[in-house]
Amino acid sequence: MAQQGNQLGREKFCCSICLDLLKDPVTIPCGHSYCMNCIKSFWDEQDQKKIYSCPHCRQTFIPRPVLVKSTMFADLVEELKKTGLQAAPADHCYAAPEDVACDVCTGRKLKAVKSCLVCLASYCEKHLQPHYEAAPLKKHKLVEPSKKLQENICSRHDEVMKMFCCTDQQCICYLCDKNEHKGHDTVSAAAERTERQRELQLSRQNIQQRIQDREKDVKLLQQEVEAINGSADKAVEHSEKIFTQLIRLMEKRSSDVKQQIRSQQETEVSRVKELQEKLEQEITQLKRKDAELKQLSHTEDHTQFLRNYPSLLPLSQSTDSSSINIHPLRYFEDVTAAVSELRDKLQDTLRETWTNISLTVTQVDVLLPQPEPKTRAGFLKYSQEITLDPNTVNTWLLLSEGNRKVTLGQPQSYSSHPDRFTSYYQVLSRESLTGRCYWEVEWRGRGVSVAVAYKNISRTGSFNECGFGYNDKSWALDCYQNSFIFYYNNIKTTVSGPWSSRVGVYLDHSAGILSFYSVSETMTLLHRVQTTFTQPLHAGLWFYGYYGATAELCKL
Repeated sequence: MAQQGNQLGREKFCCSICLDLLKDPVTIPCGHSYCMNCIKSFWDEQDQKKIYSCPHCRQTFIPRPVLVKSTMFADLVEELKKTGLQAAPADHCYAAPEDVACDVCTGRKLKAVKSCLVCLASYCEKHLQPHYEAAPLKKHKLVEPSKKLQENICSRHDEVMKMFCCTDQQCICYLCDKNEHKGHDTVSAAAERTERQRELQLSRQNIQQRIQDREKDVKLLQQEVEAINGSADKAVEHSEKIFTQLIRLMEKRSSDVKQQIRSQQETEVSRVKELQEKLEQEITQLKRKDAELKQLSHTEDHTQFLRNYPSLLPLSQSTDSSSINIHPLRYFEDVTAAVSELRDKLQDTLRETWTNISLTVTQVDVLLPQPEPKTRAGFLKYSQEITLDPNTVNTWLLLSEGNRKVTLGQPQSYSSHPDRFTSYYQVLSRESLTGRCYWEVEWRGRGVSVAVAYKNISRTGSFNECGFGYNDKSWALDCYQNSFIFYYNNIKTTVSGPWSSRVGVYLDHSAGILSFYSVSETMTLLHRVQTTFTQPLHAGLWFYGYYGATAELCKL
């Protein structure tokens, strides 16, 4: 009760402007009391209109009332101060620079709790009370505190803008409607707000639907991340197991070879030592026989010589050493050569399969295919080192520069191979191509075809069977000294574009894109193919019989 009484005391003797205990209290004609400085400052702001009002009840006065200090109120306030009654609000109630301040408070202003769209003023909790108590004020529109209330006032006519010009798409006051916007399509601000609110609601529904769609997409992508991680972990685990098995197999084969060599070494050494022992025994016997014969040769008694001679002549059978074949340090060289051959074959196999494995890894593309690069630097990010396969090259083609360059000339003595092209001067790359890759061909001569083909393209037969571009297993750009022609499945397409001795080829296998570019200081698209590739591709080159023509897969 004491606390409630203190609160009532504060309310009766507080200035409703500064919310502090009255200082030099004055009572205006309507009966409400204020600090003299507070009401003076409040009325000073109304001097232009010459109409003065009570901040509490809004009663107006003309002319400005004369203020006289109320001695009785002043004495009562002094007594209240002695009893310890204070009405200073807490610091957190005062308006900070970022807050909306009460327009009625003087001195240190309090935070506004509401703004009135009719009064175009903001009020703290104390000064807002008349809007809850006075019947006329209850009809006013209260909103959250706003610093932009003055934007609702027409800068030309100083009137509240309650109309909207649909023609000029701006808010106006009723005077604007009669002057600057006369004849325009105008409606009330409330009506326009209703229409815009409807549009806003539709926009929100659209946005909310998009949010739901994107959240679903995010969830799917998260699931995709988990699937990718799971698949990658399994691939790593299985790859490690497979490579471990390969390593163990190689170690076992190494151990087997070592064991076989040591076993054969032991057998051969045993045979040699056995023969060596026989020969050494024979040497000993022969030396003993030689000593006996020497002694007999020195016998002076003819009778004794003749008696002993027959018993010393027979010799033991000599050991057969005609099969001894000495090849110092060459006994196991053939084994070393065989192991070296195995190493070379494994290296070739690993090189080719490693390229396939690497390209298979890089072609994993969960999202939509990336757009084709626009600059040569962009293409070079996908540059692929390619070499030509000696097992496929026609015998009239000479390979050089590490199997990157090919020249049409005299027949070569290549060994027979089922992959070799025999009908036409063609060659395929050793590496298979998948994923995204780019390479360039520098050519010289009267005509060269830059192509890609499936590995199972025929090596013999007619144009339609094995010629690059004349079947559904190959795509080819024929390059001449002044023109380009594209072929696929025996269909000819004339290509326009600047001539160049260097042709760039871009492949996005998974997206089914194959593009040929003329490469000089700039890159110009010559022809693009959009299809579906069903197998890995190989780069190919085809010469038309003009001797001396060359083509080289460039190092990028």
